[in-house]
Amino acid sequence: MSERKESGDIVKYYLRKIIVAGLVIIVVLWIATPFVISIIYAFSDPDQYFSKEIILPTLYTLEHVHKLFALGAMQAIMNSIMVAVMTIILSFALGLPAGYAFARYVFPGKDSLKLLIVGLRMFPIIIIAVPLVTLYIRLGLNDTLLGVALAHTAMALPFVILITSSIFAGIPKDLEEAGLVFGLTRTEVFLRITLPLALPGLTAAAIFTFIMSWNEVFIASVLTLTNRTLPAFILTSAMAATDFIKFAASFIMILPAMIFVFIARRYLIAMWGITLR
Repeated sequence: MSERKESGDIVKYYLRKIIVAGLVIIVVLWIATPFVISIIYAFSDPDQYFSKEIILPTLYTLEHVHKLFALGAMQAIMNSIMVAVMTIILSFALGLPAGYAFARYVFPGKDSLKLLIVGLRMFPIIIIAVPLVTLYIRLGLNDTLLGVALAHTAMALPFVILITSSIFAGIPKDLEEAGLVFGLTRTEVFLRITLPLALPGLTAAAIFTFIMSWNEVFIASVLTLTNRTLPAFILTSAMAATDFIKFAASFIMILPAMIFVFIARRYLIAMWGITLR
């Protein structure tokens, strides 16, 4: 009887593992298939692309990418990188102090203020597009990278504040109090103790902010005319081109974000390893 029970448990165990592995494979294929298709057809030879007999091309070329760069994609890529970096800097400059205040201090209206910050994201961007453009024209920020970065900062800031507040709340106060006891100032405690412990979470927040800014298209299209970011450039220029240019644009759109996430992920894992030792 016990042997049958043990064999039944073994079967259930392996059946559970097979089901989990199958679900993981389905999810990975669902996510990876568009990436693979974009990469393959961004470099595929036109004759093989239009051939009904060839499913997977074997001849590849860089001609499509060169044509995309000839349309002005390189400048758009640089604009997107500059906007994303400025968005991260501005979001962290404003979000870190706010997140720390929410995590460490108790003040009237704290929960209501948190709810208000989240509520700022409930308005569709299209509703504020016309007033935003009017305001930018008056301030001289229209068609500037700084203007796009400010708009992206307004979009990312609520999430940065909530993420950083959760990160700082998870760091024990005893460590900060110990630093104060040993003669450190509040600023030194934050820079030497709190901030290094929070770096893994802050890296995750930076990844989120970068991807949000890199992929945002509507605000960048509305606020710029000549200094377009890559998504706005693709929407207005590359989408009117041939299929090869569209796939090349998709590949270029994916590549920098994947590189950034890969680098930040390695740093994130390394920092967690340091902080957990």
